[in-house]
Amino acid sequence: MIAINPWIALVIAGLLEVGWASGFKFVGPQRPVTSLVVIAAMGLSFWFLWMATQRIPIGTAYAIWTGIGAVGAATVGMAIYNEPATALRIVCIVLIVAGIVGLKLFSAAHP
Repeated sequence: MIAINPWIALVIAGLLEVGWASGFKFVGPQRPVTSLVVIAAMGLSFWFLWMATQRIPIGTAYAIWTGIGAVGAATVGMAIYNEPATALRIVCIVLIVAGIVGLKLFSAAHP
């Protein structure tokens, strides 16, 4: 197995989740290449998540992974897909980020 810092693996997994979640808008039989890229990103995201969970508690890793994905997908939606960027929505995204940071600060990787 490739030796990689579990927190770096977790961030990579989360960023790949942003990619595949954002790409769902363009998946379908009429777009086979895009669909394969989304499926590949999904597989890699899960693989990096698995790597991270070898050293980070599963509850922490999963919460951070989904948090990165949620914040990233919401941001992509607002920036690229013209989804609403209301003040309340942004406050909620900031709260998710605060939760992610809190989990990182108060979680220790274990052997």
